[in-house]
Amino acid sequence: MSEISATLVKELREKTNAGMMDCKKALTEAGGDLTAAEEILRKKGIASAGKKASREAKEGTIASYIHLAGKVGVLVEINCETDFVAKNEIFRDFVKDVTLHIAASHPLYVTREQVPADLLARERDIAAAQVQGKPANIVEKIVDGKIDKFYGTVCLLEQPFIKNPEITLKDLVSSKIAELGENIIIRRFTRYTVGEDLA
Repeated sequence: MSEISATLVKELREKTNAGMMDCKKALTEAGGDLTAAEEILRKKGIASAGKKASREAKEGTIASYIHLAGKVGVLVEINCETDFVAKNEIFRDFVKDVTLHIAASHPLYVTREQVPADLLARERDIAAAQVQGKPANIVEKIVDGKIDKFYGTVCLLEQPFIKNPEITLKDLVSSKIAELGENIIIRRFTRYTVGEDLA
């Protein structure tokens, strides 16, 4: 099978909660067979991340990172299920990677659900204005595509990971859930820049 469709990747992702790239690789390996691809992910321990994602995560850590000789600062809360994992080196390295990513990529929100409705409506209006004159169904598809790109710019979990742009932060979180065997949540963050306009 040649090209794996985005719809198939999305379907596998919804079934397994695995990352986009993991789903695409599994589908390619399985020749487009959804059931076989799910089995491949389960064998790798990736699909189980979905089940773990429903468990409560009330332990964890608050970490900080100061960059550019004190010009940029990041404060982040990342939760896991047990104090044992919170002290684990893999978890701590993951937290450090997240703070570095936030400093470098300047996300504004953790998830797309946190984007204010008025901001989203404004972005939709701008996107629609850029494609005026096309049929309504095409405009809607183009606008949806532009909104997805917007989410990929402002939402932490949807940004390409700075150390490996092939995956998103959501993919990275899923891989750590699978690796550590516990639910992990990036709860909140704040990014400060010296002299930034607060208005």
